[in-house]
Amino acid sequence: MGMMQKRSIFLIILIGLILLPSGLSDAQDSSQFTRRFQNGAQLYELGRWQEAAMEFRRAQENARTLNDWSQSLYWVILSELATSDYGSALRDMDDLERHAPNSSYTRDMVYHRARVYFIQGFYQDSLFLFNRFIQSVPDNDRVSADRRAAAYFWIGECLFEMVQYNEAEKFFSWVIARYPQSPKVEVSSYRIDLIKHKKIEAELLALLQLTHEESLRTSEDYQRTIRTYQNILHMYQARIAELTNLNENHHIAEEEQTFPENTVSSQTHTQYDLTEEVFINNTGNFVPGQNLNDDLLERAKRLESQIIQLQRLLGD
Repeated sequence: MGMMQKRSIFLIILIGLILLPSGLSDAQDSSQFTRRFQNGAQLYELGRWQEAAMEFRRAQENARTLNDWSQSLYWVILSELATSDYGSALRDMDDLERHAPNSSYTRDMVYHRARVYFIQGFYQDSLFLFNRFIQSVPDNDRVSADRRAAAYFWIGECLFEMVQYNEAEKFFSWVIARYPQSPKVEVSSYRIDLIKHKKIEAELLALLQLTHEESLRTSEDYQRTIRTYQNILHMYQARIAELTNLNENHHIAEEEQTFPENTVSSQTHTQYDLTEEVFINNTGNFVPGQNLNDDLLERAKRLESQIIQLQRLLGD
C-alpha cells in the first residue's frame, strides 16, 4: 500500500508540473488582454483612435474566449470608423459576422455598416440596413429608443439625399413626434425646415424656367412679326418704286400730249390707267378704286414705324 500511495502522489505532482506552464500562460494572456484592452479604452476616450485601434488589436490577439475576441474586434471597428478608415472597418465587420454571428455586437454592426454605406453614397443599401436594424431593436427603454430614433433619422437622410423630400419629411417628423427625448430631434427639425426651403426653391426654379421659356416664345413671336412686316414693307417699297417709275412715264406722256410732236405708246397709257384703279391691301392683294401711290406710301410709313417699335421691345 505504501508503494501505491507514493506512486499516486508522484503522478499528481507530475501532472501539476505539466499543467503549471499552461496555467501560467493562460493567466499571462488574460493579464495581457486586460491591460491592452484598458489601454485601448483610455486612448479611445482621448480621441487617439489610431493608437486605440492598435491596442484593441493586440487585446484581440491575446483574447482567450470568443466573447473577449468579439469585444476587442468591435472596438477596433469603432476606432477605424472614428478615423474614417471605412475599408478596414468593413473588412473587420465581415470578420466579426463570419466568426461570431451570434455575438451581441453583430446587431450594432448592422447600424454601423449602414452608416458607412450612407457615407459612401449607397443610399438604397443603407436604407435597407437601417430598416433591418430597427426591426432588431426593441423599443422598451431609453437606450433602445435612442437607437431606433437614430436609425429613423438616417432613413430620412437617405431619402433626402435621394431627393425624395416628401418621404424624408415623414421620417424626420416621426422622430420628433415618437422620440421627443432623442438627440436627433433638433437636427430632424432643422432638416424639415431645409426641406421646406428646398421645395420653395424647386417651385421658384420651375417658375423661372417657365418664364424663360415664355420669354423665348415671346421673342420668337417678335422676330416672326418683324420678319413678316419687313417682307410686306419690301413688297410695298418695290411696288412704290414701280409706281414711281410709272408716274414718271405718265408725266412724260402728259408732256407729249402738250407737245404734239412727241408720240406716246398705247402700252404706257394702259399701265397708267391700271395704277389709277388699284391699290395693295394688308394681304398684298390688289383692290380697285383708290389712289395707289399715296396709300402705299402711308402704309409703308406705318409699317416701318411698327417694325422700329418691335425691334426696340425685342432689345429691351
